[in-house]
Amino acid sequence: MRTLITTAFVSLDGVVEAPGGEPGYRNTGWTFNGIEFDEAAYELKGREQGEASAMMMGRVSYESFSPVWPTMTEDFADYNVMPKYVVSTTLQENDLVSNWGDITILRSLDDVAALKETEGGAIIVHGSAALNRSLADANLIDRYNLLVFPVLLGAGKRLFSDADKDKQNLKLVESESYSNGIQKMVFDVAH
Repeated sequence: MRTLITTAFVSLDGVVEAPGGEPGYRNTGWTFNGIEFDEAAYELKGREQGEASAMMMGRVSYESFSPVWPTMTEDFADYNVMPKYVVSTTLQENDLVSNWGDITILRSLDDVAALKETEGGAIIVHGSAALNRSLADANLIDRYNLLVFPVLLGAGKRLFSDADKDKQNLKLVESESYSNGIQKMVFDVAH
């Protein structure tokens, strides 16, 4: 069984929208605007590339990443060569880029659950706020790799849904605080 890992930059109030400067969000670029850079805080991001065997995202994140990430050979070298899975009911095969390796469209959460049952290493989910909420509500996420930023953003896409569901216990397996106030928190989901 494969492990499904969500990785996210998240504000203290749970917002994950436009951390790197994506257009259309009032607080776009909030991970670096007014936050002192501390290289140590991003060690987890580099480690994730080496630990993952595949990447998953929703359609919106795919459409944002696919024109840019394939050209970023230094920052995303490992991600660029690994298989990618896009969860979408609307994306078509002819919508996929041809310069980003193997890309498979999954049409449902059942397809994600079936993929988790296959042989292989960890699958890491990038961006994809709506997909993450659906995966969590379906109890498909095994781990959260979070970098929590010391900001409150108010409105914005959230990592966690507000669905009325049973309590889900998490086990903190790694944590660290950095000089700029970022908190690394890695949680395993108790299934």
